[in-house]
Parts: sequence; structure tokens; C-alpha cells
Amino acid sequence: MSIINKELTEALRTHISGQRETMRSQLSDLVAFPSVHGTEETKQACIDAAAAVTDMFADLGIELTSHQTIDGSITLSGFVPGSSESAKTVLLYSHYDVQPEGDASAWTASPWQLDERDGRWYGRGTADCKGNVVMHLAALRALRDDAIAGQVDMPNIKLIVEGSEERGSAGLNKLIETNPELFQADVILIADVGNAEVGQPTLVTTLRGTADIEVRVDALQQPVHSGMFGGAAPDALAALIRMLDSLRDEAGHTTIDGLDCSQHWEGLDYEEATFRGDAGVLDGVDLLSDADNSVADLTWARPAVIVTGIDCPPATNAVNAIPATATAHINFRIPGGVDPAEAQDALEAHLRAHAPWNVKLTIKRDELANPFRANVEGDVVKLVSDSLAAAYGKETASMGEGASIPLCATLLEAVPGADIALYGVEEPQCRIHSADESVDPNEIRDIAIGEAVFLSSVNSL
Repeated sequence: MSIINKELTEALRTHISGQRETMRSQLSDLVAFPSVHGTEETKQACIDAAAAVTDMFADLGIELTSHQTIDGSITLSGFVPGSSESAKTVLLYSHYDVQPEGDASAWTASPWQLDERDGRWYGRGTADCKGNVVMHLAALRALRDDAIAGQVDMPNIKLIVEGSEERGSAGLNKLIETNPELFQADVILIADVGNAEVGQPTLVTTLRGTADIEVRVDALQQPVHSGMFGGAAPDALAALIRMLDSLRDEAGHTTIDGLDCSQHWEGLDYEEATFRGDAGVLDGVDLLSDADNSVADLTWARPAVIVTGIDCPPATNAVNAIPATATAHINFRIPGGVDPAEAQDALEAHLRAHAPWNVKLTIKRDELANPFRANVEGDVVKLVSDSLAAAYGKETASMGEGASIPLCATLLEAVPGADIALYGVEEPQCRIHSADESVDPNEIRDIAIGEAVFLSSVNSL
């Protein structure tokens, strides 16, 4: 029997649906800050974005405290007492920092100005993750409205709005260590992911970790004339290409010596046609999936090697010389059930074993991020699922996500008794981390309704 109050759900739907212009205005204000953590040029924008978020919550009567963290970012925390001493405590998480704009010429309009086109709101951070900040505000605004507040048995609410998620959350991780009381909760709701598609409520149940490596190949003291020495001299770039090619089999699937890369995904499938459209695969270009290796297997269940950058002589104005050195950054995604440290060990050992001609290797290891698996059997997570279903009017799906949110595993360790659920306003059309990032405003509305329904119901468990 559902504990969700249908009449209250409709009151919340009406209230939040009426907030569209407020949500647009707040998101427009936040998008205007190029709050990219870690650069001197955007330092003030991060400070200003944190202040703007603080002011928006203050308008609801919610005071946020600023914490200057070890990585130079500002994390905001807040607490709203519940209706009774026995109330459960729910932590709401999101972040206000964003990815850089990238190639500005690839954007249809300025990335730092909200632009509405074809019913979507465009701009950096609209989906990842300022849209989720606005979503939290919309849910809480409805619950604190005089006409609704008297009907609700509210839990205690803790708020965390982070300022360096896109750069690894080092500051927040330290804050969890030094101020654990800020994070103690019965339920942790992480709004930094999203739905399988527009209009399909979705809980993300798994996230991959990361075990990145940078590999540098040195073969010569300096570049030498390709005519005089080509054919016998070792080519650093050619050596690197061979090493990188060894990380995939003939079908293109990741294969690393000593590491299981054959896992299968059990759950919601990711249809090939949908994936092609979501990923923007060009007509006539094949996917790497096949009858025995589905898109979901390759994207959510298995280790995946992605070469995200190579330093070598550029093709533009190329000089006829043999490259002496070449470097690649390997983004290594790790599924649940695989230890990131062991995977990183295996990747380094594989690269060393497949380096040709005894070229010299220098390997730098990035910090590890653990994968995450949610407990989907508990009453709390089921209530989150039911709350989202009530908001959307259709059953909530569950899926994995190939991305990484290191915070999830950190919180799982720091608050072992908490139920953790992941959802948010994103969906594949959002193109997060790319040019023309956007959000469907209806997703902000409906996720906010679902969150408000959950917060109004959780004390009944």
C-alpha cells in the first residue's frame, strides 16, 4: 500500500508547475557565472556563484554556511529542522561548479547566457548541475509554502552544494573527514545524474569509478630527419599508437591483460538506435556493440579505456621529423565489483608489456575513484522510486551510468547506515560537458515534484 498522499502530490504539482519563471530566472542567474573551479581567471566567478546560491536559499529562509576547502573551493552547507524530534534526516546534494566552455565557436549562443530554443534552456551548467540546484529550490519552496507546509510532516533536511565536483571533489572529501556531522543522515539524495530519456523517471543504481593513467613514450634524444633516419629509428608516436591499439580487440572492445572485461549488464537495456542518437554517431559508422556485447554491457558493466588526449607533433605545419616523444592520457572507467587500484595496476602492466622496441615509458597515475552500487532493495529507495513515478505518471526505471561521482563511494563509507539514491534533471539530449549543453525545463519541474513528494512522505516509513 502506497504511503504517498495523492491530494498533497497534486498540490505540490500545481505549486511547482507555477514556478517556471522563477526557475528560469534563477537558472539564468547561475548560468551567468563561469564557475569553473581551479583557474585563476574564474576564481571570482566561483565565489560569486556560491554567494548567489546562498542568496537564493536565504530567500526561502534557509541559511547556508560557507566552508573554504583545501582545494580552494567553497562548499555550502545548511540545515532545516524537521517537524518533530523523531523526524528522519535527509541530505540533499548538488554542485554549482561547471565544466569549461570548451570551443566557444561550437556553441550556438553564449555558454554563459541562458538561451531558450525549441522548449529547452541552453547554457553551461543548465543540466550539470545548476539545474539540480534550482530543482532543490523549487521542491523546498513548495514544501515551505503556507498552504502546503501545514499538511507535511517534514524530515530534517541537510543541504550540501559543492564547488569542485568537476575537479574531483578533493575539498569536499576533506570536509567529510573533518566535519562528518554535516553529512550524517538517514537518507542521501544525490541530484547529479538523470533520466534514461526525457519524461522517463529513472534511478541510477551504479556508477563506474576511474583509474586514469598518463603514459609518456621517449625514443630519441630529439626529433630527427625522417628522410635520413626513417625506417630504422624508433618512432615514439608509432610506439604509442601500437600500445594504445593493444588495449582493444578486433571488435574494438576493451581488453587488458589479467583484467576481466566480459561482464554483462542485468537491467534496463540501452537500445542501439537510442544510443546512436544520444551519442551523435554519424550515419554509416558502426557501434562497438553486437549480439553478445550490448550497449549496456559496454557502457555500464565493463571496464572501458578512452584515450582523451595525445601530445605529439601537430599535423598542421608538420615538420618531416621522427617524433622523439609522445604522451597520451587514458581515461579508465571501472565498473562496480572491480577494484580501481588493481585495475590501474593491470593497465600499467599491460602498457609496459606491450611497449615495442624497448622505448622508455613514464607513467603517471591519477587519483582513484571508486565505483558505486546502490542498495535498491530498501524501503527508502523504493519510496524515492514511487515518488518519481507519482510525479511523472509512469513507472520509474533503473539504469547504470558510465560516469563517475567519487562522492557516492566516499559517502557510502562515511555514512554506512544511510540509504543513497541518485537522480536528477539530466537526460541524453542535455549534452553535458559539450557545446550547447541544455536542459528540458519540464525535467526540472517533474524531478522537483518527485523530490517534494518524497520529502513529504519519508517520515511515514
